[in-house]
Amino acid sequence: MLLLVTDTSGRNGSVALARADEGSNEVHIMESAPLTGGTFSAQLVPQIDALLTKHGFSKTQIEAFIVVSGPGSFTGLRVGLAAIKALGEILAKPIVSVSLLEVLAWPNAGSGKVMSAMDAGRGEIFAGEYEFTNANRVIREQLLSKEEFLESACKASVVTADQKIADLARDAGLTFRLVDTISSGVITRLGWKKLRAGETVDPVRLDANYIRRTDAEIFANPPSKS
Repeated sequence: MLLLVTDTSGRNGSVALARADEGSNEVHIMESAPLTGGTFSAQLVPQIDALLTKHGFSKTQIEAFIVVSGPGSFTGLRVGLAAIKALGEILAKPIVSVSLLEVLAWPNAGSGKVMSAMDAGRGEIFAGEYEFTNANRVIREQLLSKEEFLESACKASVVTADQKIADLARDAGLTFRLVDTISSGVITRLGWKKLRAGETVDPVRLDANYIRRTDAEIFANPPSKS
C-alpha cells in the first residue's frame, strides 16, 4: 500500500512516501523531503509531485494519506490539511489524522500513564495524557500553564523533545525522558497502526487540532491589570 505522509505543523515540515505491508505492521519510508517553514503553500504540492515522479508513481496510486493535524502553526496546519482534504476527496482514499502529541508519546512509552509535552509559546505548554496498557487510550490533550502542567504531570512519565520543558520537569523532580525531534518514520508508523485499526476521517470532517483555551476559560481567568 502506497502512503503519502505530511506534516506542516511546525516551523519546518516534511512530506514522505511510504510502502506498507497490508498483512503486517511493517512500513517502509521510501523517501522523506523537508519543507521550509513559511513557504508550505508554495512547496507542498510541488514536493508531492516531485516525490511521486521520482519513484514512478502517479497521484491515483496513492492508497491512503497520513497527516499531522496539530497542535502547531495555524497557517501551516491550514495549508497542509487543505491539500490533503482536496486530494482525499478527489481520489476517494482514506485519511488518517494523527496528533503530534500522541506521535511524541507513543514510541517512548512504557506501561502506565504518559504525558507528552510541547512548547506552546507565551509560557504555556501543549500537553497530551495517554494510558498505555493493554490498549492505548487518549485521556486528554490540552493547553496548560507551567504550573498546571507540573500539577498534572506529577503522576505521569513526561516525554518531550524540548530541552526547556525537560529542565522544568527535572527541577520539579518529575520522571521524564528527553527525545530527539519527531521523525516522519514515527508519524508514519503510528498512522499506519491507526489505518489498520480503521481510525480514518472523512475529508469534510478533517480539521486542525489547535488545542487552544475556550472562551469560557479565558474570560474566567482574565489577565491581571498592572
